[in-house]
Amino acid sequence: QVQLVESGGGLVQPGGSLRLSCAASGIIFSSHVMGWYRQAPGKERVLVAYITGSGGETYADSMKGRFTIRRDNAKNTVTLQMNSLKPEDTAVYYCRTMNMNYWGQGTQVTVSS
Repeated sequence: QVQLVESGGGLVQPGGSLRLSCAASGIIFSSHVMGWYRQAPGKERVLVAYITGSGGETYADSMKGRFTIRRDNAKNTVTLQMNSLKPEDTAVYYCRTMNMNYWGQGTQVTVSS
């Protein structure tokens, strides 16, 4: 019943921008802290950012100032705005409920010339 569906990934040039979206269903969305993670091939999955039900934002240090997490509780969505993208940002990006261990299937982001 619980489902998280990411979208918005793709190929972008270094310095470019991309916005990822995550649509949630099967949960009381406003009750969940929502997060974004990423995983590069052969690497561990790491936290990018998370946001509380009331909109409090927390970022990993390497993403601070470039990435912005937002949520719309009326739409059951959480977004990740990514600016000034670097090749090292290339990864599969995942949506997660932080309170409970639910994950989306991921969306690929590739930063390359």
